[in-house]
Amino acid sequence: MRGVLGALALTVTPAWADVPGSSDLEILPRFARAEIVDYRVEESVERLYPQSALRRISGRLRVDGEIDVVGRLSALTYELPRGHGSGEAFAQARAALLAQGARALHWCEGRECGASSLWANNVFGNARLYGPDEQQAYLLLQLAAPRQDSLLALYAITRGTRRAYLHVELLEANAPQGEHLPNAETLLRQLKEAGVLELAQLPAEPADPWLALLARALRLDTGVRLQLSGEAVARGADRARNPRRAPGKRRQRDAGVAGGVAALNSRSTWMIPLPALPASCDKERR
Repeated sequence: MRGVLGALALTVTPAWADVPGSSDLEILPRFARAEIVDYRVEESVERLYPQSALRRISGRLRVDGEIDVVGRLSALTYELPRGHGSGEAFAQARAALLAQGARALHWCEGRECGASSLWANNVFGNARLYGPDEQQAYLLLQLAAPRQDSLLALYAITRGTRRAYLHVELLEANAPQGEHLPNAETLLRQLKEAGVLELAQLPAEPADPWLALLARALRLDTGVRLQLSGEAVARGADRARNPRRAPGKRRQRDAGVAGGVAALNSRSTWMIPLPALPASCDKERR
């Protein structure tokens, strides 16, 4: 009887379990039935998180933008249950983090991220994360206050063997991070994905970096129609049409707004909100 019970017990034992000593991040719920297959915590680690596609030119890794951070690194890799692709876990994690107020700084999917081998080996140092370029996704975020000095990176990949992984890194910086800006491609992707782009983080007097960023986002897809909410939209549009009425810095800002709008064709109805709390962009469904 003991032999039979022992055999039965073996049949219900999980095929694999979390690596010893590992644990989830408190800010990120685990994907159902996923298992931690790699885990490490290190102090005073330097990380270079890309904000563009990765490519190798003349044997050197090249990126158009990156954030260099030193701090406490918590890194864990989940293997997802059979029958589930990495995109499912990536989408769930992204939604959970954005709902907590995290700011997306760079978001890419598929071949637009560059070579998966470079992400696996040069960025994360984890060969398990190598797979087909079209099966990858990457998201870099800055967490909301009071954890604004922390960055979180997500990298999802489904390998050719159909095994799917979600890699997560939390970097708690040793020094204050200030404000990191997203890139224009990420703002547009968020708008298209959710149908609304919240801009409540805009300061009351948007500075040149924000204006230039929003103008670049507008130019990426001139076929998208937007409706803007914000109490100062009409007032700002009037200043853009009549810049002499606006003094000094406000006139410069409104001229930048007008320049961004003028770059679009007649199919679009883009406007950039001036001081408005909260401010949001809603995409019109065609």
